[in-house]
Amino acid sequence: MPQNARRSAFGWVVLQCLVLAVVATGCSLQAVPSSSPDDRPHVLTTFSVLADLVDTVGGGHVRVESITKVGAEIHGYEPTPSDLVRAQDADLIIDNGLGLERWFERFLNSVDAPRTVLSDGVEPIDIHTGDYRGRANPHAWMSPVAAQIYVDNTVEALSGLAPEHAADFEANGRQLKAELAGLLTDFRADLADVDAAALVTCEGAFSYLARDAGLEEAFIWPVNADSEGTPRQIRGVITFVEEHRVPTLFCESTVNPSAQEQVALATGTRLGGTLYVDSLSGPEGPVPGFVDLIRYDLHTIAEGLAR
Repeated sequence: MPQNARRSAFGWVVLQCLVLAVVATGCSLQAVPSSSPDDRPHVLTTFSVLADLVDTVGGGHVRVESITKVGAEIHGYEPTPSDLVRAQDADLIIDNGLGLERWFERFLNSVDAPRTVLSDGVEPIDIHTGDYRGRANPHAWMSPVAAQIYVDNTVEALSGLAPEHAADFEANGRQLKAELAGLLTDFRADLADVDAAALVTCEGAFSYLARDAGLEEAFIWPVNADSEGTPRQIRGVITFVEEHRVPTLFCESTVNPSAQEQVALATGTRLGGTLYVDSLSGPEGPVPGFVDLIRYDLHTIAEGLAR
């Protein structure tokens, strides 16, 4: 077994032992509870984007938390003892699926709670390059079309968890799906007069959106990993940008933009605004919620490609 793998396996053994000790002794790694306990069903999601989507559908009838914090890199996240302790009290755990949360299956081995995978039913797009060749691109929530499947799966899961509020969940889901459909309609209209209909990003997180909008797509790496921004990857994107005369390049908030900056320098292409994918921005930032994230990214992309 490689040294990194041994360290990872050892870390999980230590982590699980810590959790067992905490649970057995009745100690808590969580913040001190308030004087008014929250009796709503507790839903735990893997990252902040899904947490807000679920909270929107839940309409205040469920208590929603994200395992990872705002700004965290989701792909290689390492759960902490407090994450596992919180999960012991969860009534439902929700993840993206499609191989996004590589750490999550081991996490579930320590948690006894029902699970819902929000990407179930999405037609996957396969990755054709790099170490992830042949695997599904996991970023389906970035598609206003695929995200409506996420909403349907959320409505179904919450209705099973709190059936007395099923009508509210369904109404909230319909409204959210209508907003997503409207955003895609506006985005397509914004792109109608764009000459260079090609989207170039750091990570290949927009393949589903590109399929929705009829955009050609290029990226430096397909999924955030250790081998980001290799010379070969950068050369390939430089060639694509030059051939398609792409006016603006983009990078995501949770990754280092240095590789894309090299592409911009080599091609003389503008590096546009930051896109959000794996994390919200927090309440004071530009994308405090899921719909805000989709709206912001679509506006940023349309504005950049129109230059």
